[in-house]
Amino acid sequence: MIRCVRHAAAFCFLLLVALLVNAGRVQVVQAGSYNGNPANRRIAIARYDQPRGDILVGGTRVTGSRDGGGRLRYLRTYANGPLYAPVTGFASQLYGTTLLEGTEDDVLSGQAEELASVPLWNEITRARQRGGDVHTTISAAAQQAAYRGLAGRRGAVAAVDPATGRILALVSSPSYDPALLSGAGADTTGAWRELNADTAQPMLDRAIRQTYPPGSTFKVVTAAAALQSGEVTDLRAPTRSPDPYRLPGTTVSIGNEAGGCANASVYDAFRVSCNTVFAKLGADVGLAGMAAQAQAFGFNDTRLRIPPAVAKSNFDTAMSPDQVALSSIGQFDTTATPLQMAMVAAAVGNGGTLMTPYLVDSVTNHSGATVAGTQPRTLHRAVSGETAQKLQQLMEAVVSEGTGTNAAIPGVVVGGKTGTAQHGVDNTGTPYAWFISYAKPPGGSSASVAVAVVVEDAEADRADISGGGNAAPIARAVMQAVLAGG
Repeated sequence: MIRCVRHAAAFCFLLLVALLVNAGRVQVVQAGSYNGNPANRRIAIARYDQPRGDILVGGTRVTGSRDGGGRLRYLRTYANGPLYAPVTGFASQLYGTTLLEGTEDDVLSGQAEELASVPLWNEITRARQRGGDVHTTISAAAQQAAYRGLAGRRGAVAAVDPATGRILALVSSPSYDPALLSGAGADTTGAWRELNADTAQPMLDRAIRQTYPPGSTFKVVTAAAALQSGEVTDLRAPTRSPDPYRLPGTTVSIGNEAGGCANASVYDAFRVSCNTVFAKLGADVGLAGMAAQAQAFGFNDTRLRIPPAVAKSNFDTAMSPDQVALSSIGQFDTTATPLQMAMVAAAVGNGGTLMTPYLVDSVTNHSGATVAGTQPRTLHRAVSGETAQKLQQLMEAVVSEGTGTNAAIPGVVVGGKTGTAQHGVDNTGTPYAWFISYAKPPGGSSASVAVAVVVEDAEADRADISGGGNAAPIARAVMQAVLAGG
């Protein structure tokens, strides 16, 4: 009898061990596959059973949560949704997350380990951690100035702090309200279809996800390459640049909208934006030198994260001499995001050092304690300090006596470069208007803000007037907002 009891007890013990092993397999080994299974509604219900953490601009919450009363209880809300959509993205119960709502989802949803007050406490207790908050680097005043300046026209603005890489403004126009996509009902699916069918592409983040031919704003890069290589040593010396200029190895010639470009000095050619001088300079520097300089400013970088991914700005590394010449004036296959061109201006304004751009300043838990922060770091040494000083001379002349006078701010040193980028079949499209710039506060030795503006389909009677007339005033307003302490 005792022997039978012992056998039964041993068998029960083995069953208990088997149950524990299976429970461990399900809860630990296979937990990831169950959590990732779309059919597992418990994950979605638990995810929306508490308010989401918030995204903040200048200490003010630009997101929130409201109790919708359904099984997926809490819905995402947005304050000034269209203004901040290129920063926040959306958090949708149907369509997932984008931009900061996506890259910072672990923090905002409470899944990030660093949010726990006691290490491993949530894993032990299986308790839900409240979502943390993401504090951005955005300046509310700069963001609003850029948004007002674009006034619904297609285009984008990016602004950065040259000394740190902090992103001060990211605006894309036309925009949309992310709140339209928060829920899970028919209204949400209808809004999704309407937004995706809109030919103006309001959900496209033009500031970091769209690339454009940079046009004459790329002449900053070409001037840098010519100075760094020694092709140019004296900004005021005449160049051997015919007008018109025949592209190397072809019978095709290009000319200028401005006058006085034949053999013009780099200083004058930059000030009035002579295509012939800079196309020849690029061809003289050569493909290797031009490509290296473009990459030093951030072109061809596929790994840039702010933390949302930034589209690669392109400068081809295999071209014929005539294509190099065209690329050197921001045409052919050369393309750039507005953020990339703001980085070019920032590097010049920062004495040649290009800082890594970033959008998240810090992360706090639900108690307000900082659990993570971003420290400024150098991305590249774009040019030497001596070259940066010469580039500043060129860019400041554009604003004081060239094509960019509309960006001038009384009492402030402003450097800039206008650009009008051709596009469309045989360049028949209305040009894109560009302006890139930096501003130094009164008495300052380095720039406090760098800005890039692009306005799509801006009316232009001649090259660069569009950039100076349509884009420069927007840049000026953004720079003024930052300098005023916004």
